[in-house]
Amino acid sequence: MKIKITEVYDLLYSLGLTPDNTLFFHTAYAVWLCVERQERLLLVTKWLYPAVAEHYKTTWNAVERNLRRAVTEVWENRRSRMEEIAGAAIEKKPRAVQFLGMLTAYLLKGRVA
Repeated sequence: MKIKITEVYDLLYSLGLTPDNTLFFHTAYAVWLCVERQERLLLVTKWLYPAVAEHYKTTWNAVERNLRRAVTEVWENRRSRMEEIAGAAIEKKPRAVQFLGMLTAYLLKGRVA
């Protein structure tokens, strides 16, 4: 079963992110790409960020910055929801790749045969 981008949007909404900023769309597309091919999480600066940047006609640095900002926003405003998604308490703010991994795993739960 494929994940729809609207499912990713719903997850981001639950984390307090809204589509009034490019960080929402960069994060959503990055998560969606990772759901489609989880190995993209292995080399985010070589595979993932450039793919998102190409899609949105920007630089991979802008994508990376927006993902870090998304993590910070969620960490500061919806940490308990982030911990629900992770399934455990989180002691320190996750890196962007860890955040993407959490969201990817959450969306894939129960969908893998």
